[in-house]
Amino acid sequence: MTRMFRPALLAAPFAFMTIAAPVLADPLTISIANFGDHPQLNAVAEGFKAEILASGKVEGTDVVFTLDHVNFDTTLLPQMIAKIESGKPALVLAITTPVSQNVLNQMGGKGVPLLFSAVTDPVAAGLVPSWDAGSPDMTGATDALDLDAALAFARKLFPEAKTFGVPYNPAEANDVATVDQFKAVAARHGFEIVAIGIDSTNDIQPRIAALAGKADVLYGPGSNLIQPAISAVAAAANEAGIPLINTDPTLVNEGVIPAGFGVSYDKIGHLAGRLALRALNGEDLATIPPQNPAPEDHSIVISKKAMEALGLPIPAEFDACGCIIE
Repeated sequence: MTRMFRPALLAAPFAFMTIAAPVLADPLTISIANFGDHPQLNAVAEGFKAEILASGKVEGTDVVFTLDHVNFDTTLLPQMIAKIESGKPALVLAITTPVSQNVLNQMGGKGVPLLFSAVTDPVAAGLVPSWDAGSPDMTGATDALDLDAALAFARKLFPEAKTFGVPYNPAEANDVATVDQFKAVAARHGFEIVAIGIDSTNDIQPRIAALAGKADVLYGPGSNLIQPAISAVAAAANEAGIPLINTDPTLVNEGVIPAGFGVSYDKIGHLAGRLALRALNGEDLATIPPQNPAPEDHSIVISKKAMEALGLPIPAEFDACGCIIE
């Protein structure tokens, strides 16, 4: 009797330990749907991931990230989004307006929190009902530039300029909204806006060249057509003798473009990351309005080399700005 009983007594503690052992949950999958490989858009993705990991979540244990893009080919968006959906993500970040619109169309109403980023006007794009609220399926972080401040900067840098050219893609809601916003505030800075429709990259050189003598300064908006081809825009503008201000400072730092005034896309990613943490904690997206970059999220840089190449002086009021590079 005693011998028969002992094995059961010995087994009991091990059985208890087995039952009490914690069950480790699988990490949450957070999917990032990008439009293409571009420094600004990549910065959004990196800032987004950094913000989530800064909250204490451990990559590989608490969360795993997936990143897909379509190399700026809109025809591939449905296929990419279907792939993302099949991975059963806990949350999806969409980068740019076309990607966000397609993500919402394909995944809206299915219980997965969706966030947009690098979208200039989410209301005009149909992503949220107003600037004061998200939709039940989506909210996000805009790249809405302070256009009033951009024009004020252009006025200081080019005090004699009268016409302000804005190349844009008429088929993209972001671009149309940007032109309209520039027109709304241009007069207070003494500018007339000259909008230049660019339907494809093949249009860039001839249409920018046609601005010679018609535009005193040119601005490169955060357009999904213009920015991937900004080198071509810069070459055409320089050939036409028109100084270019771009949202992305990369070519300014290389001495190709005279000036940059834009929003930090890394900070847009961080804004989206904070929203993701709220969504993952169960907060209703409809109660979270779109988040806009703060004034301190903007930056300026001026290339002395590029300004000199166009025979343009840098006004003395910028001497102490700390924003001039050789």
